[in-house]
Amino acid sequence: MLINKTFYDVPTKLHGDGHTIRIFVISPHVPDYPQAKFPGLSNSEIYQVTGPVERFAGQIASQGYVVACPSVYHEFEGPEALPYDTEGTDRGNKYKIEKEVKAYDEDRSLSIDLLVSLKNCNGRIAATGMCLGGHLAFRAAFDPRVLSSVCFFATDIHSATLGKGKNDDSLAKVRNGDLTGKGELVMIFGKQDTHVPREGRDLIRKTLEDANVTVSFLEVQAQHAFVRDEQSKGRWDAALTRSIFTFLLEVFERTVGRDLGPKVALNQEPEHVC
Repeated sequence: MLINKTFYDVPTKLHGDGHTIRIFVISPHVPDYPQAKFPGLSNSEIYQVTGPVERFAGQIASQGYVVACPSVYHEFEGPEALPYDTEGTDRGNKYKIEKEVKAYDEDRSLSIDLLVSLKNCNGRIAATGMCLGGHLAFRAAFDPRVLSSVCFFATDIHSATLGKGKNDDSLAKVRNGDLTGKGELVMIFGKQDTHVPREGRDLIRKTLEDANVTVSFLEVQAQHAFVRDEQSKGRWDAALTRSIFTFLLEVFERTVGRDLGPKVALNQEPEHVC
């Protein structure tokens, strides 16, 4: 499918005084079908809406999804992407722990509010993201409107260090049952990811499984940022990215691409057969 790109400057409630967040929206475009409706998707990353983020979102949009990409550091600077160099990385990491967790959550909520308000969105919502965006996609799963989240190399979940004070409650909310019986979650990590070591991945997996969350946990032979096709510092794996992308599409097609009706938990044990 063809795609279009636009943006919306959406007022925030936490900041007031006319402060807005810019949310870029990449949508499918089917000529001669002006009333077409598609599922919605939220997507973000620590460097804001960079070339790789836009291209990744465009690939998803071309499969039939309206993708919203918020500028996550609107409190500190404009909507322009941060560079992938040392200075840009330092700024992103600085902002990451200066921003309130509740502000991240508001950004997510505003992105979803925008999606469901668009005439080309059918209101079925999923989330994805890389790095910081992976953590934000994880937190998006707490929103009952989000039916599935695919999280790429999500940082700071295992250490609970997202946001101001470096004391987020993501895993605590899982332990409290906030994801139990909710949508589907996919966690994707590279086994050589220095940002989320094995102990951290094991903690995330155990916490999710102990809470009976519907989760798929993928560990692949890759480093951090292996899906980033620009200035990945030698870590981009195009073949692996293509393979993982098909997994993402299967999850989204099954959970938001089709209307399966309300979930009915039958709690049936699988039959033990060969």
